[in-house]
Amino acid sequence: MKERILITGGSGFIGSNLAAALLKRANTDVVIADDFSSGDWRNLINVDAEVRAVFCDDPQLLQDIANGHFSAIYHEAAITDTTIMDQKLMMNVNTDAFAAILEASSKSGTRVIYASSAGTYGNSPAPNSIGSGEEPENIYGFSKLAMDRIAARWYDKHSAPIIGLRYFNVYGPGEHHKNEREGTKTASMILQWFQSIQAEKPIRMFEFGEQRRDFVYIGDVIGANLAALETPRSGVCNVGSGKARSYNDIVNNLNRILNIDYPVEYIHNPYPFFQDHTEADLTESKTLLDWQPQWTLEQGMDDYIRLLQIGHRGPVETA
Repeated sequence: MKERILITGGSGFIGSNLAAALLKRANTDVVIADDFSSGDWRNLINVDAEVRAVFCDDPQLLQDIANGHFSAIYHEAAITDTTIMDQKLMMNVNTDAFAAILEASSKSGTRVIYASSAGTYGNSPAPNSIGSGEEPENIYGFSKLAMDRIAARWYDKHSAPIIGLRYFNVYGPGEHHKNEREGTKTASMILQWFQSIQAEKPIRMFEFGEQRRDFVYIGDVIGANLAALETPRSGVCNVGSGKARSYNDIVNNLNRILNIDYPVEYIHNPYPFFQDHTEADLTESKTLLDWQPQWTLEQGMDDYIRLLQIGHRGPVETA
């Protein structure tokens, strides 16, 4: 009998990569629920999944969840633009809809794996550990922390595990659409700066490029998600590389890969909530998921730039 796995937000960056990876498994069907407000249909061209153009708390979808139509649920749908300041909108979309999914899944005893975020840590000192320094700097980070807290209240009432994955700075194929929106671009700086180089435009970086982030390749993110299908208990864990790298490191790697010496234009940072240093403590990830990252920044960027150079836009081939 085939597994039938639901992915909300399945046309987005992580959701589409996850769908492609799950479909490589034997006896697995995937159902994608996405309102296409921020995802991209092009990510699904080569992903043979059932697609429903609905919001993630659509009444019929919640009824299907409650009736046990799915063997597992991946909840990736969210507002991911961290510059949005509409508090009610952010909480409605990110937090309230998640609560509805948990209530429905509790009736059927369906495993839920959901996207949390390193934004829950704000600018608290790194390395970032579960249960410590959870002090978000914006409404996006708070909405994700609220999700983790809602999930924790369901642990004892939910017969199947609920697993939260706090993504750090994810990059890789499938994120092009995040750089094509009007207004704020939310794709990784790796893609943004690669495209700047290709267009012979300036690389602009906040002064002076020494901010450090935990950059994690999409292949590792998918590995963590697949591991979450097997974990026997509920909990939250970080999904990162476990090693912070600077924005200058990104440009240095681009120069190395492309064999160039591209100049950088340093600019003032206008965002007071900008995280200066994130680094995932992976203790809980190893314990809860029996998972650890496989890609260094250099390896991930080598693979990603190779795919970009041949025009590959869809989900990663290495998942």
